Amino acid sequence: MTTITDNAAPTPRRAANDEFVAFTVMTVLLVMVPLTGLYPYFVMQALCFALLACAFNLLIGYGGLLSFGHAMFLGTAGYCTAHALKVWGLSPEIGILVGVGAAAALAVVTGLIAIRRQGIYFAMITLALSQLLFFVYLQTPFTHGEDGIQGIPQGVLFGLFDLSRPITLYYVIFAGFLLGFLIIYRAINSPFGEVLKAIRENEPRAVSLGYKTDQYKLLAYIISGTLAGFAGALKVFVAQNASLTDVHWTMSGEIVLMTLVGGLGTIFGPIVGAFVIIAMQQYLAGFGQWVTVIQGAVFVICVLTFRRGIVGEIANFFKRSL
Repeated sequence: MTTITDNAAPTPRRAANDEFVAFTVMTVLLVMVPLTGLYPYFVMQALCFALLACAFNLLIGYGGLLSFGHAMFLGTAGYCTAHALKVWGLSPEIGILVGVGAAAALAVVTGLIAIRRQGIYFAMITLALSQLLFFVYLQTPFTHGEDGIQGIPQGVLFGLFDLSRPITLYYVIFAGFLLGFLIIYRAINSPFGEVLKAIRENEPRAVSLGYKTDQYKLLAYIISGTLAGFAGALKVFVAQNASLTDVHWTMSGEIVLMTLVGGLGTIFGPIVGAFVIIAMQQYLAGFGQWVTVIQGAVFVICVLTFRRGIVGEIANFFKRSL
């Protein structure tokens, strides 16, 4: 899948207007979800994965770095937040900070190792590191192995918001998603984001201009991993459990799938992709293992007919920035 070409791209002012309109429409629709009677658990779960896909898109869509190990940030933050809430009895806000901090530390360590290589070698290193952590968490006592951490208390956020109430929890998750999304949007539309795009397009030329590309790529990796961890910490309050599923390599594959289906290198594409994939899992669950086959068929159709992804094709057709 490819991104919108430069000759089809709108002017910066028009692009900003398009993105503002799209953001406003998205925000209004999500604010109104509790009023529509739509199942809130589905939307909350989709929002967590949408943030995760957006974080992944920052790395691959704008930095050109394909990671097959983003599940390790999701799972690590989930386990640490769950342990902090259930065993240590910490408040929700502190539990989230513990999880995000653990994901950030992991991103620094793994980034220093993986960023030394490029292309498929970078992808394979991230996959290897993720699988290493999977087997560590399988044996580590605090994760409870294959049973995971169950029955996690949701608590009261900042002593004001009772997260056991579905409506309150929904708006907290929604606020967390917006915070993460805006951080990513600001990073993309900053001098840092422009350098990332330059590295993606032609790294040797960026080096010749005096940019220390490894430092930019490492910072993008850390930001992406930290925000992926934030998504994992939020997901704990929705699912009330932390399991090995979130650390397994198949989860990293789903993240890639969400991003590609929605639109690689687009701002809103990963969000649409996450909602599409989660909706398929939610409403096609009755088909059992056939859900995976259906997802594969959808992916093949998207590759053949929507090479830029759903949002990418829409943006290209209307010559808009999305």
